[in-house]
Amino acid sequence: MKPLLALLLAATLYGAEQKPIPIWPGPPPGSEGWDWVETATPGSDGVPRVANVTRPVLIPYLPDPAKATGTAVVVCPGGGFRWLAMEHEGVQVAQYLNSVGVAAFILKYRLARTGDSGEKDLPTMAERRKVAIPLAVADGLQAIRLVRGRAAEWGLSKDRIGIIGFSAGGYVAAAAAFQYDTASRPDFAAPIYPATPQQITVPPNAPPLFLAHADDDKTVATLMTSIRLYKAWQDAHIPVELHIYSKGGHGFGMRKNGLPVDSWCDRFRDWLSLQGLLKRP
Repeated sequence: MKPLLALLLAATLYGAEQKPIPIWPGPPPGSEGWDWVETATPGSDGVPRVANVTRPVLIPYLPDPAKATGTAVVVCPGGGFRWLAMEHEGVQVAQYLNSVGVAAFILKYRLARTGDSGEKDLPTMAERRKVAIPLAVADGLQAIRLVRGRAAEWGLSKDRIGIIGFSAGGYVAAAAAFQYDTASRPDFAAPIYPATPQQITVPPNAPPLFLAHADDDKTVATLMTSIRLYKAWQDAHIPVELHIYSKGGHGFGMRKNGLPVDSWCDRFRDWLSLQGLLKRP
């Protein structure tokens, strides 16, 4: 697509509701038989949640063309691979990225089935999560391939495609940072209070990493997961930055609680700028 045409298309799409884009050309590999219905409901804490995702999609959020930097981020909300926190770990993240000229693509990745009798059985749910996790990682990698493959359409630079994730979505982002192939390699990654795979082997060309966590995070995604990632990247002599906030708990996302952790997104912006990713091409 010619640059002028891409710019005109971006101007048309900016501010408009974007239709979800299936990330796989047909039934997602590994879950072809999944036929349960996706649901969207508020959780007990009032947070909008999406569950039972069987057909993963990307939801584009494009910045004002006058601000666009050509950088894009795949955004992976968390939710323990059972549901997705679509607002404070999805939409609000995308809107913030748009405000600094970065295109965002919220990923609804595949999840363990919930809402049936099996959800109440711990061994059943453990097995469902075991199946869902590698499929979610595959969705993260495929999302990067898709955005890079259609970069010209959205006025993006193919070498400025990154991924950010929160909690379980942080697992997806972290795994994408060292389980990629040439087409799916993120140019940067930002696992935020992530869970992480047990085995971390950092490739020689692994992307730069940004990490943020709260010291009082008491969930399964403990602070040590971020420290493990930081140490692995540091030992591999690949750029990495870690922010540890004294308070914030788990799942702070874009919530504003009057704490220093509220500014983690500004530190991410500063880091993107330091990487040269906020300069207009």
